[in-house]
Amino acid sequence: MRETTVGIGAGAENFSGEPGTTDMVLNIGPQHPSTHGVLRLKLVLDGERIVSAEPVIGYMHRGAEKLFEARDYRQIIMLANRHDWLSAFANELGVVLAVERMLGMEVPERAVWIRTMLAELNRVLNHLMFLGSYPLELGGITPVFHAFHGREELQHVLEEASGGRMHYMFNRVGGLKEDLPAGWLGRVRAAVATVRSQLPVFEDLVLGNEIFRARTAGVGVLSKEHVHAYGVSGPIARASGVDLDLRRDEPYLAYGSEELRRVLTVVTREEGDCLARFECLLEQTANSLDLADACLDKLATLAPGPVNLRLPKVLKAPEGTTYAWTENPLGINGYYLVSRGDKTPWRLKLRSASFNNIQALIELLPGTLVADMVAILGSMFFVVGDIDK
Repeated sequence: MRETTVGIGAGAENFSGEPGTTDMVLNIGPQHPSTHGVLRLKLVLDGERIVSAEPVIGYMHRGAEKLFEARDYRQIIMLANRHDWLSAFANELGVVLAVERMLGMEVPERAVWIRTMLAELNRVLNHLMFLGSYPLELGGITPVFHAFHGREELQHVLEEASGGRMHYMFNRVGGLKEDLPAGWLGRVRAAVATVRSQLPVFEDLVLGNEIFRARTAGVGVLSKEHVHAYGVSGPIARASGVDLDLRRDEPYLAYGSEELRRVLTVVTREEGDCLARFECLLEQTANSLDLADACLDKLATLAPGPVNLRLPKVLKAPEGTTYAWTENPLGINGYYLVSRGDKTPWRLKLRSASFNNIQALIELLPGTLVADMVAILGSMFFVVGDIDK
């Protein structure tokens, strides 16, 4: 079988004179608007059916892991919160948890609960983007306006607390940058209530739409075996029946508390298709809002107190290694920290969720139609900066 990068018609003969044995190589990308970043897909087509797919990455590579080695433990937070620009708070949180574990540091209780609440609000911000953009990629423009209305409500309160709109820089080794503004908890509760009131729109407008269901039900089925083989995690893995969530299974922050264990629900599906992935994302968004409310209830009962620890002017981690992982909005993020006793990491390896998740396209796309490619690609809920790091 021959390959050519020029399509000359389905009925044309190839160079050997045999009809119908020439495959066409089609490049999807690299371009920014359609793929949440600069991703290239190299597809081999047999007519309208995909024979093989190869994700080609690296167009956004910033070398963040190498830059970690030239920045001290305060400065690396700025680098860490940008690779997944929809999950900035969660990204910086993982780094400071790794450093605190290396130092054997226990942060104040008030900081733990504020971090947990902000992590869940950041999860909702991430999910709202995909809940709006995925229908948009399939031709439905209305949901994205509802999604961005909810995002604005949450971004207002997060910006008020941190000073940052997308890259919050609110975490610090030992706690948080500062305490919350006066009256802020009430404004957050109102914002959470507003976003929760909008979720039925996605139930009715998207999941209730017969065209959306026709484009997603039974399309792009990802098996449990491929989830495990490629290290897929997060809502994508849970939509294939893999019941894993670090918030429940290896609790960190306040997730192991009695208050949150009663509220936390790990949403799963068995179908593993595009529709199941969207449903998991929507239900997880609702549960994150419930978790944020539970954190607000707890914070209302805590007495005023510090939200950070006093640190030396030059912060050095002891020699050794540690690994911290968190349940980020897109899946499991891991941080492997190696220190030689200096003020900078000797090595800080980042295991990002999107990097593993996107590899599953190698298995998902072959055998499907080109028309279904966009539906499958959009349902993987990835950020390209999270792949390239």
